[in-house]
Amino acid sequence: MPLGTLNRDPPPFFRQGPSALSKLAVCSALAFFLMVADSRFKVMQPLRVALATVLYPAQWLAMRPVLAYQGVSQYFASLTSAQSAQQDVLKKHSLQSQRANQVEQLVLENTRMRKLLGLRERLQSPAMAAQVVYDAADPYSRKVIIDKGMADRVGLGSPVLDEAGVLGQVTRVYPLVSEVTLITDRDHAIPVLNTRTGARGVAFGDASLHADAMELRFMAANADVAPGDLLTTSGVDGVYPPGLPVARVEKVERRVDAVFARIYCVPLAMVSGAGHVMVLDAVTAQIPSRPTPEAPVVMNRRGALK
Repeated sequence: MPLGTLNRDPPPFFRQGPSALSKLAVCSALAFFLMVADSRFKVMQPLRVALATVLYPAQWLAMRPVLAYQGVSQYFASLTSAQSAQQDVLKKHSLQSQRANQVEQLVLENTRMRKLLGLRERLQSPAMAAQVVYDAADPYSRKVIIDKGMADRVGLGSPVLDEAGVLGQVTRVYPLVSEVTLITDRDHAIPVLNTRTGARGVAFGDASLHADAMELRFMAANADVAPGDLLTTSGVDGVYPPGLPVARVEKVERRVDAVFARIYCVPLAMVSGAGHVMVLDAVTAQIPSRPTPEAPVVMNRRGALK
């Protein structure tokens, strides 16, 4: 085929049409026109509504995983915060309960201390405040240890009281602490006076009826003693001042074949729960010493003093 007969036009597949610059100008003008028309006359509003209606199911389906993830995250976050808030509430509740118990304990100690101060004002003998440190280790005795000793001039045999009555007697004195034998100890005895009848007796510690009990021994079977009688210190032993409350008669047993009556008493002092006590000087320590006797006057046979 001769060269002059060849078709030099590009094939239809490679035809480009208008130039790129012409397309840009036309599209820009069309876009500008649509923006002005939509801004002025809202011509695209129906199309926008139709597109939003058509695309809503697709948007709803697309948002489900996101909403589910957010819901699960919020659930675990709220669960964690609720558990933390519960722990804080429980901690605050325990602290408030502890403070309430401490307040009750402080109120009880304050009441006892006020009663002790009132008792000290009524006593004429010197008194010293002390605190019970712990109970003695011997299970067969009723003894406690107080925080006063030789350094505080605690004397052997000094009476020990609480706000309700006689608690015991100092039986051992150490440099910094002292041992107090309670009135409910089986080896302890205290002279008492029945305030109703004026009869004197001796009360001993006795655990046969219950743990904290006493017995008024050596009282005749026909003695005038009744349940409810108040027993106070008689003061005849030279240790306890007279008039201090000791115990109250709880039960009286009289037998025909027995010479003495069985009289059970309940101590008025808190022998099992005393915390603050008052240590008195023994009555014998307050009695002045016996004066020194004067030298006898010796006269000679003539009647003159030698």
